[in-house]
Amino acid sequence: MSQGGAAARIAAKPQDRGWAWMVLLAAVLLQGLTLGFPSCIGIFFTDLQREFQASNSETSWFPSIMVAVLYGGGPLCSILVKRFGCRFAVMLGGLLSGVGMVSSSFCKSISQLYLTAGLITGLGSCFSFQAGVTALGYYFVRWRTLANAMASTGVSLGFTLWPLLSQYLLDEMGWRNTFLIFGGILLNCCVSGAIMRPVQLASGSLLQSPKPGEGPERRAEEAQLSNGASSPHPELQQQTRRTACFQMLQKYLAFDIFCQNKGYQIYTIGVTWMMMGFALPHVYLVPYAIQNGVEERRAALLISVIGFINIFIRPLTGLLSGHRVFTGRRIYLFSLAVLLCGLSNLICVISAEFSVLIVYCIILSIAMSGIGALTFQVLMDVVEMDRFSSALGLFTILESITLLIGPPLTGLLVDITSDFHYVFYNSSFFLISAALFMGLSFCALEKKNKLKEASKVPLDNPSRYQYNEMPTEPQSESQSPPAVVYITSI
Repeated sequence: MSQGGAAARIAAKPQDRGWAWMVLLAAVLLQGLTLGFPSCIGIFFTDLQREFQASNSETSWFPSIMVAVLYGGGPLCSILVKRFGCRFAVMLGGLLSGVGMVSSSFCKSISQLYLTAGLITGLGSCFSFQAGVTALGYYFVRWRTLANAMASTGVSLGFTLWPLLSQYLLDEMGWRNTFLIFGGILLNCCVSGAIMRPVQLASGSLLQSPKPGEGPERRAEEAQLSNGASSPHPELQQQTRRTACFQMLQKYLAFDIFCQNKGYQIYTIGVTWMMMGFALPHVYLVPYAIQNGVEERRAALLISVIGFINIFIRPLTGLLSGHRVFTGRRIYLFSLAVLLCGLSNLICVISAEFSVLIVYCIILSIAMSGIGALTFQVLMDVVEMDRFSSALGLFTILESITLLIGPPLTGLLVDITSDFHYVFYNSSFFLISAALFMGLSFCALEKKNKLKEASKVPLDNPSRYQYNEMPTEPQSESQSPPAVVYITSI
């Protein structure tokens, strides 16, 4: 067949309709399989401790590594998407996730779980989720905000269903066979990836499947390196390499924004500190309930309650925060949600009865919905959209560090004191202090900016120093979406 005939057969895939809705369905499944999966790990906590004779601190490293890699692998995923496309990244992630959990079922020590379920499954989940969100951005232009909101319901569905399925399988066939089945379930990420076929333009060029090594940025980097290699001076070669490395870091990790934008600086520090305590209830709530006499099935139900309420509250929170009343004030709404989340943990200290824990889960879920709906919206408010992708890279890496060390440090404290109450004391401390820091700091920054305006002191670039609303216009269909956008969800 002639080239012209082949080009004629390649029709432009319409965005916002047709196959785009199948891609949205695949994105819902992906988010349920990836972001929802860590919610069930606490159910296996006691069994893993018995099997490997491990302490609370040693056991908690396994979910901590998984979540940290899931959140912190964004820059690596973005490079993978840029070179090979979204479909490849999603399917590779599904394969890694499945292999990681299958391998975990044969582990002989807790340290082996760190590698298999922690690193391999966490990295696979990161690739599948973040590449899936990027693909969704290609298929939706006009309805992109709605599509992302609908896709995020997959997280809540995962939070609801994973714990129930985990407890049933654990009772019926033990944790090893359960992990083996989980490996098969996570391979469904590959099915979702297969649905996300590359978007094609009318000309027939693929929008999201660049060939390895192609692209103007890559060619520029190669040109720089080749020029440096051809130079007879080793110092010039080293300087060229340093320049290329710096440009790469500048592209994916926005250190310049962190140093210059006070709003981004405050927000990043506050969220990073918050993450030290945010994940603690998810890891230790089920073991805490079981230790205090709650039946295992009912203890697993607690996590499902959090996920079920999230299904309804998260979209409402998103709609509420989008109201013009909160324009320029979303950071204060976010701080309030973090504060409520921290205060709710004190309920567990009062009593460990099942009815009290249900009340705790309801309040915690409402607060979590606010945090999940606003985390990245506030980041968009404090950073210019043309640098959002870079700012998000540094943001997720820093929060992944505290997500990694928070649960093991708290587990060590529980091992020393033999008191699970310290889990909730710690969580409350980090969340409440982070909420007060962010709220008061942004309030002080706002007052400082008002004083500068009143005294008519000129600023070179006000948007770099103050928190303000950054309205964004939807992209037209003629404009291609950003090459890489990696977004995580809480």
